[in-house]
Formats: sequence, C-alpha cells, structure tokens
Amino acid sequence: MTRIESDFLGQLELPLEVYYGVQTARALINFQVSGIPLSDFPQMVKALAAVKLAATRANLSLGLLAKVPGLAICQAAEEVMGGKFLDQFPIDVIQGGAGTSTNMNINEVLANRALEILGFPKGDYAHCHPNNQVNLSQSTNDVYPTALRLALHWALGDLMEAIDYLKVGFEAKGLEYFETLKMGRTQLQDAVPMTVGQQFSAYATTVGEDILRLSEASKLILEINLGATAIGTGLNSHPDYAALAVDHLAKITGLALELSPNLIEATWDTGAYVQISGVLKRFAVKISKICNDLRLLSSGPRAGLNEMNLPPRQPGSSIMPGKVNPVIPELVNQVAYDIIGKDVTITLAAEAGQLELNVMEPIIAHSLFEGLKRMTKACRTLRHLCLEGLTINKERCLEMVMNSVGLLTALTPRLGYEMASKLAKEALNSDLPVYDFLLNKKIMEKSELDDLLSTEHLIKPYIKQ
Repeated sequence: MTRIESDFLGQLELPLEVYYGVQTARALINFQVSGIPLSDFPQMVKALAAVKLAATRANLSLGLLAKVPGLAICQAAEEVMGGKFLDQFPIDVIQGGAGTSTNMNINEVLANRALEILGFPKGDYAHCHPNNQVNLSQSTNDVYPTALRLALHWALGDLMEAIDYLKVGFEAKGLEYFETLKMGRTQLQDAVPMTVGQQFSAYATTVGEDILRLSEASKLILEINLGATAIGTGLNSHPDYAALAVDHLAKITGLALELSPNLIEATWDTGAYVQISGVLKRFAVKISKICNDLRLLSSGPRAGLNEMNLPPRQPGSSIMPGKVNPVIPELVNQVAYDIIGKDVTITLAAEAGQLELNVMEPIIAHSLFEGLKRMTKACRTLRHLCLEGLTINKERCLEMVMNSVGLLTALTPRLGYEMASKLAKEALNSDLPVYDFLLNKKIMEKSELDDLLSTEHLIKPYIKQ
C-alpha cells in the first residue's frame, strides 16, 4: 500500500508504512553515490533528534508551538534518541544541499511518528507538519552543524576510549619485557642498545599524547550555532529562542554546550572540523609508523630481524606453505592511509565554503565519521588480535646486541671516539661477535667491559664514578 505526498515540485508515491516523507524520497532518487545511509551513523541520528527535542521544548516554553503536537514531537524525538526508527533514515550521507535532505529526513520522521501518536495517519500534515511544527524556529543551517558537532563529540569519546585501551596494551607489553635488551636502530642501521620495555613504553606515550590532543579538539565543537537559522541573523526565531534552545540541548545531552558569540561566523566556519581531522591524521600517521615497526621487527622468521613474533591469524599465502603474514598491522596501516586521504577531502571541503554557508559539510561529516569509526575499531583490533599475543625472542635480541658495533658507542667515553671507530672497523671485518672480539682484543679487563656493557649502564645516562 502507498500514500501520496507533495511538495512545491509535485507529488510522489511513498510506501504507506514509512515514516519519512516526500523530501526524503526525493533525496533517495537524487543521491545514490556512496551507498552508505545516514542510519550507518546512529550517533548523527541521535544528535539530530536531540536538537529537535531541544528546539521543540524551547518553542513550547515560548508559546510558539501548540501543546498537543509539541508534546507528540517531543515523544517522537525521545524515541529516536533511544534508537527506534533507525531504518527510517535511508538517505545517502553524501548529498547536495548542505544537509537539507538530512534535516528534512528527521523532520518528516518526527512529524509522522507524532501523527501516529496523536491518532492520525502518516502524511496528514494539517495536524503536525515537518516544516511548520517540527522545524519551527530552525533552519538546516543551524540544525545540521549543531547535530554534527554533538555526534562528533560522542564519536571522539569512543575513539579516545579505544586509544586508551591500546595504550594500556602497549604499557602491559612494556612491563612484560621491561628488562629485555635489544638493539636500537636509526636509519635502519645499528644504533645503541635499549630494552623492549623502553620501546613499548614509547609507543604508549605517543598514543597517550593524542588522547589529550583529541580531548582538546572535542571541546572546540561544544560551541554551537543553534538559533542562527539561515545565515546567522536568527530570522524567524524568537529573541529568547537561541539561548533557551541551547540550554535545553545542554540538559538533554549532558554536555557543556555554548552558544557561539557570532552566529554568522559560526554558520559558515568549519575550522573545528579541520582541526579534528588534523589531530586524527596525526594519530593515524603515528599508529601507522608503529605498525611499520611491528611488521619490520617480526620479519622473517628465518631471513628477517625476527625480534618478535606476532600472533598467527591466518595462512599467509595461497602458494607458499607455512607463510604467515602480519595482517593486523597491515590492516591498521590501511585504515591510517584512508584517514590521511580523508584529511585532504576535509581540507578542500572546508576551503570551499562561500559567503554565509559551507554547503560541503556532508562530505566533511562522512569523512570524519568514517575515519573515527574505522580508527576506533582498528585500535581495539590491534591490541586484541596483535599486541596481546605478541612475544619477544629474547635470545635473538641479545644475540644482535652482542654482535653489533653499537656496543662500542658505550665504550667511547672510556676509549675515545677515534679508538672506538678503529675497533668498530676491525670488528666489522671479524668473524666474531663484537663482544667476543672486544674480549680477544684485551683492551680492558672482562669485569670492566661487562660493567660498561651491563643493561643498567646501556639504557640510561651513566658516568663511571
């Protein structure tokens, strides 16, 4: 069964059971690009419903909206916030119109659910209209960016929890191998010794830094432009509406929301999204670097560095028996590359704003939500399927330390740079491990050599007393 709805472009036939209306139906025809519906981002749907609930409560308290439809709209909005009717948001997240289709999608769903609550059939908009009642005192241009900021704040919270989960995993691995000596490397060449614990502690520190950076970025988006209506002048809204609506929204969400001091600027400015993307890219670059390390240090097992063993997750080849690939770090690398590419998209979209509105916010939203969602999953996957089963080949690590000319760096204060360089050159031409070579040269007593090359003295500042 179907129903007929109309707008100023004409009529469309809709399935009788759907809660969305004619403008959503037009968007389904016009925007078929990504195949990703708005419902794939439930935080955005929840945020849109929260904005509508706050707006409706403000309109009710100002006497702008009749109580009967107003309370029905509030009930409908609360239901959507609670996760109901998610399948009624089918429009493509990449769309023209600066998010108008998204705003009308929530308007129509709430109007038709309100009609149902009031005992009227869907589409009987004389009793509750998507524009006249649900969108009262609002515009897409303040609803969409406000909802986007709410949803991004929640998504950033999810990512920060996932990064902290990963950080704890790095810390645990560092504690597990805090005394295990290994060779540090710069430019893929032997440098000086360190411990596995120091290496993983550094990983934990660097991801922890980005939790702080993301937290800072998330606070930027608590400033919103609700009440700006079309371009920031507040046209068609009550003088007290903006402050009241923001206050209601803060109470609904529990967030410390603030009304932007300049609503015209806030309506076109997308700088906060650029900053969030930049911090997300920063983290993606660093976590990808760490995954490069894990792949390199686990290379082999017989013809590579073979310092560590990543947990085997699947056979690595359709032709080479016994091959196991570092598939989890490879997965995270690719998520990082995708985020880095999305940062370019966000930058260009933010720059493309013209005059009093940036119409490219849907691609900004899509890029940020996709990046945040994927990196959140990637962080949890990296710890659960890689870090927690990772083991260190202690003997292999020690063997490489004792065979490295990097040991001579620790002897430089005792021997001098020129003598240490001469010995390094001879050691490289010797068939002996560097440690054994030094013993054979009898440049110092074994006890003194062992003291200078002890783990305690190799991994931190040391001056012989």
